[in-house]
Amino acid sequence: MEADGFVSRRTSVETPGVDSRVTGAAAGAEIRWLGGRLMGATGGFVGALSPRMAGEQDFSPVLHRATPEHSTSAEPEIEYEGLPPGAATSTHMLAGSVAGIMEHCLMYPIDCVKTRMQSLHPEPGARYRNVMDALRQIVRTEGVWRPIRGVNVLAVGAGPAHALYFACYEKIKFSLSDAIHPGTNSHFANGLAGCMATVLHDAIMNPAEVVKQRMQMFNSPYRGVLDCMGSMLRHEGSAAFYRSYTTQLTMNVPFQALHFMTYEYLQELLNPHRQYNPSSHVVSGALAGALAAAATTPLDVCKTLLNTQEAQAIHLIQAEATTAAGAVGAAAAAATASAPGSRHISGLGEAFRTVYRMGGMPAFFKGVQARVIYQMPSTAISWSVYEFFKYIITKRQHEKRLRGDRDGDK
Repeated sequence: MEADGFVSRRTSVETPGVDSRVTGAAAGAEIRWLGGRLMGATGGFVGALSPRMAGEQDFSPVLHRATPEHSTSAEPEIEYEGLPPGAATSTHMLAGSVAGIMEHCLMYPIDCVKTRMQSLHPEPGARYRNVMDALRQIVRTEGVWRPIRGVNVLAVGAGPAHALYFACYEKIKFSLSDAIHPGTNSHFANGLAGCMATVLHDAIMNPAEVVKQRMQMFNSPYRGVLDCMGSMLRHEGSAAFYRSYTTQLTMNVPFQALHFMTYEYLQELLNPHRQYNPSSHVVSGALAGALAAAATTPLDVCKTLLNTQEAQAIHLIQAEATTAAGAVGAAAAAATASAPGSRHISGLGEAFRTVYRMGGMPAFFKGVQARVIYQMPSTAISWSVYEFFKYIITKRQHEKRLRGDRDGDK
């Protein structure tokens, strides 16, 4: 993926005998495949992208080359990676929003399992051997809808969060790439752009993440999303929605830096001409997500603890505070036990200490299997849908431009 409103930049000239363009028939086949898998609800929209009839202009999503090439076609080529400047930001925001909602909603049951498997002291009814065992037990004992409880609040947060995320990433990446290595792709710029976009993304997503994870826990006391939000506001205040924000950033900044750098690197290997290529987007997204997820699992365990405020962990903190204060008198002990700070786990440092005390080093990798299984298809879906919508919107604008040119000639 290249920058919003600009074309991909490469210094080498392609071999003249190699046609890097996606022909109309190939593009139609790829779109039908991806549309059938991921975008079935957009039948009319996708249907408009069937292969060209004879004599119709071919759409060629190719790179803009540094060295001009002579073209036998009278029509200008259009670059899928370089979106039309007129619809730049809106295109990335629309594509990013749809990609984010689909990513989170389709993989939500696995996310529910991940949250439960990261519990430091699970109840007897919430101890699972693996991801599939967890899903079977949840459906059997709590009902078929239990794995998707709380998905509505995540969908509401994911749309605007991912819209800003992708739009900011593309803008920042182009600006930094030009400043660092003009005319080439910079892995450092990709990583830094991902980090900066994450700050905005997490500011919107963090409250939704907190509510979602509390709804996902075993024996969650909340009747629904609104009940959960109201209870948190009454008993913990508005700060509870951002208690894990710094931890979320601490986790997501290296996650996204590793994720974007890996994705862009794999795209250079698997899709060097940056065509619309669904298989390369799926493979690159899945591998990038798996690597980043495994590397940042310890921080995700701490984030889950801060979001859920697990009862057993709270009791441990209170017991230690009471024991420590007991050395200076019973009155101090009572005051410490009743202090607001003793009722909640706050900050990444305290979360790290609590995780280590309750489970040692292995506790930092609780749920790593579920996290990787969740992230691989999630990032594959996100990148595929995002690139798919970029392709669709660019293609339709190109067709409109060609129709306008033909009408002008008449």
